[in-house]
Amino acid sequence: MRFVTGAALAALIAVPGFSQGAPDFSPARVKAHVDFLADDLLEGRDAGTRGYDLAAKYVATRYEALGLTPAGADGGWYQQVPLQKSTLADTGGAVTIGGRRFENGVDVLFGPSSREAEQAVEAPVVFVGFGMVDPSRGIDDYRGLDVKGKFVAILSGFPKGMPSDIGAHLAGEKAKFAEARGAIGTVSVLTPTSLKAFPWKRRAAYADAPGYTWVESDGKAFVETPGIRTGAGLHGPAQEALFAGAPRSLKSVLAEAEKTGGRPKGFALKPTVKIERNSRKSIVHSPNVVAMLPGSDPALKDEYVLLMGHLDHDGVDPTLDGDDKIYNGAMDNAAGIATMLEVARAMATSPTRPKRSILFAAVTAEEDGLLGADYLARHPVVKDGKVVAVVNLDMPVLTYDFTDVIAFGAEHSTLGPIVARAAGLDKVTLSPDPIPEQGVFTRSDHYMFVKQGVPSVFLVTGYGGAGKAANEDFEANHYHQVSDDLKVRFDWNAGAKFARINYLIAREIADAPQAPRWYEGSFFGNIFAKDQPKAPAGK
Repeated sequence: MRFVTGAALAALIAVPGFSQGAPDFSPARVKAHVDFLADDLLEGRDAGTRGYDLAAKYVATRYEALGLTPAGADGGWYQQVPLQKSTLADTGGAVTIGGRRFENGVDVLFGPSSREAEQAVEAPVVFVGFGMVDPSRGIDDYRGLDVKGKFVAILSGFPKGMPSDIGAHLAGEKAKFAEARGAIGTVSVLTPTSLKAFPWKRRAAYADAPGYTWVESDGKAFVETPGIRTGAGLHGPAQEALFAGAPRSLKSVLAEAEKTGGRPKGFALKPTVKIERNSRKSIVHSPNVVAMLPGSDPALKDEYVLLMGHLDHDGVDPTLDGDDKIYNGAMDNAAGIATMLEVARAMATSPTRPKRSILFAAVTAEEDGLLGADYLARHPVVKDGKVVAVVNLDMPVLTYDFTDVIAFGAEHSTLGPIVARAAGLDKVTLSPDPIPEQGVFTRSDHYMFVKQGVPSVFLVTGYGGAGKAANEDFEANHYHQVSDDLKVRFDWNAGAKFARINYLIAREIADAPQAPRWYEGSFFGNIFAKDQPKAPAGK
C-alpha cells in the first residue's frame, strides 16, 4: 500500500534518498509490526522473559529479511545485556522518621539495594531545597550546608521557570550532587507539581517492583552513585513528620517551590531518618537487537546514525483485578519499534545507499531505567567507528492525524533545522514542550547517548488540533496500564507519516557533508561535549 501523495512526492524529489524514486511508507506494514509485538503471546515483553525473547527474535528476522548486517556481539544480531534483578525481602523494610515507623507503599516508597543485601542506615537529615548545583547558572543549593554522613531531603522536580530539559537533567543528577558532598542517603519530598504529574497512588503501585541495573565485567552491579547507600520517597504524613520542629513549615516550603523561580533555601531538620531494607539478587540476560546498513561513502562510512527504540514493556502482573493482566505496550513501545522497522525497510530498499552507515537498535530494559541504551552507549558495537547522531523512537501517540511534533533536543544542535525540514515536507510544524514539568527529555533512551556527547533528537506527536485531547486521554487512561493494547484505536496513516518524517531526518543526517554539531552555548554540549567543535547558535 503506497502512502505518498502526489504533492508530498513532488516535495521529496529534492531530498537525499528520493532522487531515483520515493520509498513508500505503508500503514499496513506499521500495523502488522504492532499487531505482533503487542499480542498477548509476547506477555508484555518484559526484559529477561520469554516474551521479550520472542519480540527480539521477531526484530532480528525482520533485519535479516531486509538484508541488513548483524551488528551485535560475535557477528550476530544480539548484544546481550547482563542485568542484575534486585527484589525486596518480605520482612524488615520500613522508614522511621523521628521514631515514627512508615511501611513501604503507604506513605513512603523505596526499592531494593543493588549492592547491600541487608541495610539499616540511620543518620541526621538536612533539607537542601531542590538539591541542584550548576555553577554556570549560579546555582548551589548546598551552599553553607554540611551534609557529610547525613541524609539529604530534596524537593522533587525542578524550579518553575527553568527550561524543562535543563531542569530535568539537573533533577536527574541530584544523587551525584549529594554524593559529591558526602551524603549517604536521600529522601524525596514531593511537590504539588510532581504529585499532579505522577499521583501518589500510581507511584505506590511500584512498591514491590524489582530494581535493575546492568553488571560490569568484574561482576559488580553498575551503580552511578555508590556513596548514596539508600533512599526513599515520602508522602503526606511522612513528609510532615520529617519537618516536625523545622525552622520553616512544610506548607510554606512547598508554597515557595510552586512559585515561578521559587527556590527554598536549605536547613537542618530535627528528626533522624532510618531506612531498613533487605534485598535479594539474581542475574538475567536480555539482548539489544542491533543491525547495520553500511554507508556508501568511504570517507563517511565509519560515522553512524543510530535509530533506536525500546523493545521491552512491563510484562504480566498476576495480582491485577480483572481478566486482563498483560501490559502489552502497543503504543509504548511497539509503535516505536514498528516505526524503526519501517524506516529500516525504506533505507534498505532505497536505490541510493546512504553515505554514512545506519545503525538500528531495539533496546532492552528501558522501563527498568534506560539500561539497554546505557549499556549500548558505554559498550559500542561500531568498533573503530563513531555514532554521530541519535534519532530515538519512543511511544508516538498514533491515534489521530497529527499536525505538529515536539522534537526534544532539537534546539541544542544542528539537528534542529534537519527536523524542521523533514517535518515541513508533511506540513507538520514543531511545537514547544507542552508538559515541561514531566522532564520528558531525560526519560528516554537517547539521553544515554547525550550523556556520551552525541547530539540526539526524540520526536513525539504534538498537541495541535486533536493532539491535546488524544495525548491527555492516552496519558490518563492507557499509559503503563493494561489497556495500552490492540483495542486502542490507532490511526495507521499517522503511523506511516511518522515513519516517513523520521526516515527523512535520518537520511539527511546520513548524507550531509558534516556530522551534526552541538550549538555554541548549548547546556548539554557544554557539559558532555566540551572538546567537540560547535556550530554557531541557530545555524
